[in-house]
Amino acid sequence: MRNAFLVALREYVENAKTKGFWIGIFMLPVVLFLSFQVPFLLEKKGAPMRHFVLIDQSGEFEPIIAKALEQEYQRRMLSALIEYAREHTGAVPEFARPFASMRTEAVEQFTAAGGKDFFMRDLVPHLPREAAAFDEPRRLFYRVSSPVDANEPGDAMTEALRPYLRGEKAVDFEGAPVKLDAAIVIPKEVSVIRPGVKTAETNGVQYWSGNVTDKTLRNMVENAINQEVKRREYLARGLDSELYRAVENTRVPMAELNPKKEQGKERVSRAEVLAQWAPVGFVYLLWVALFSISQMLLSNTIEEKSNRIIEVLLSSVTPGEFIMGKLAGIAAVGLTMVGAWLGSLIALLALKATGETSVAAQFLSMLRSSSLLPAFVVYFFFGYLLYAGIILSIGSVCNTLKEAQNYMGVITMLMMVPLLTMMFIPKDPHGTVATALSWIPIYTPFIMMNRAAADPPMFDLIGTMVLLIAFTAFVLWASVKIFRIGILRSGQPPRIIEMLQWLRMK
Repeated sequence: MRNAFLVALREYVENAKTKGFWIGIFMLPVVLFLSFQVPFLLEKKGAPMRHFVLIDQSGEFEPIIAKALEQEYQRRMLSALIEYAREHTGAVPEFARPFASMRTEAVEQFTAAGGKDFFMRDLVPHLPREAAAFDEPRRLFYRVSSPVDANEPGDAMTEALRPYLRGEKAVDFEGAPVKLDAAIVIPKEVSVIRPGVKTAETNGVQYWSGNVTDKTLRNMVENAINQEVKRREYLARGLDSELYRAVENTRVPMAELNPKKEQGKERVSRAEVLAQWAPVGFVYLLWVALFSISQMLLSNTIEEKSNRIIEVLLSSVTPGEFIMGKLAGIAAVGLTMVGAWLGSLIALLALKATGETSVAAQFLSMLRSSSLLPAFVVYFFFGYLLYAGIILSIGSVCNTLKEAQNYMGVITMLMMVPLLTMMFIPKDPHGTVATALSWIPIYTPFIMMNRAAADPPMFDLIGTMVLLIAFTAFVLWASVKIFRIGILRSGQPPRIIEMLQWLRMK
């Protein structure tokens, strides 16, 4: 055991002092932090301002579109204010709860009450003195004056707009030249498609833009016009406009309840929803960790064999002690790396947990109260031993990394299955696919980790673990047999049939 411990210590020190090890440890916390911050900053600061022209030759839809754009901006304003209140007070204030649903009627009530000025007036008494000033969201869409004659015939007008839409010419906005991003052209007579009625679609609304990926403005305009057309249809058929609004805003509240919870506490919280999907992230982390550490083990083994260091080591220790020490040393490296990653995740969640109702706080609470972290450690340990035994066998019979790639290609393809199914498993954690894959030992760590939040049957939980342990023990036994013969072998790598024959040798 002492020799095995010395080998393990050597493996750990040799890998821990490399730059790649520390880069791997520090890169994931940085990526995690950026994944939280960058989308928020891009949405808040990086979203470009779009300038568009609206030419409404019908004279009917211009105010409708303007109202829809303003309402969308007020929706973003309300969302930012509620998040600001939650961040500095720990919860949504009582006066703001009627608006927290962010539904259309809530946004309209917020705007009618005075918008931001009304909200901040009632919020200020609840804010701490050190609270930062509210940073209101930017407007994303600005309407500019048409650079062409809006009364020209359709084809002539759109041809005149082309140089501006292509960026060859600029339009004037508040005294400065800007690029025209889009043009919305509404003809004098707009075609309306009705079920069962043949209507020519030549007089539809035209949306001109060179950017075919960002459809935000297009969708808002389309929804606003269609809503107005529907309202007019209701009126034409004798339905009062107020009655129409009342019907449109009618809804049935839907409560999501969990029958497994005790009576009176059945309502599903955001934390429980997060708990159901959190295993997906742990599966991906488990896959990355096992794949990275297996590659590290493969590289070290082939390097020691090609440099003949292995011959010196085996003169002092037995093959069994060497393998035990090597597996323990690399396992310690992996646990250090994974521990640093999980610690960074928990620290980041604690930093972002501004109140009990925040997503970060609920996610952190879920991690503390669930068995996900212990399950991750257990499945990482046995998954590592299983794949490490396979990788160690491959490394012992190959002289170069190039030779090992033939075997690793097969291993990588097998390891892709958990990634391809990781989004499906949480939706049907007790289904045929999830259950069948759970009983395949090379997939058990990933699939059972993905099922951990769904309380899998005790038979599956214990049975798959027993099978995984037994299969891992067999793989480690076989790897020792193959390692003992293959590590000192030179020349071409053996065929798989030949390696299977080695297992019969004493």
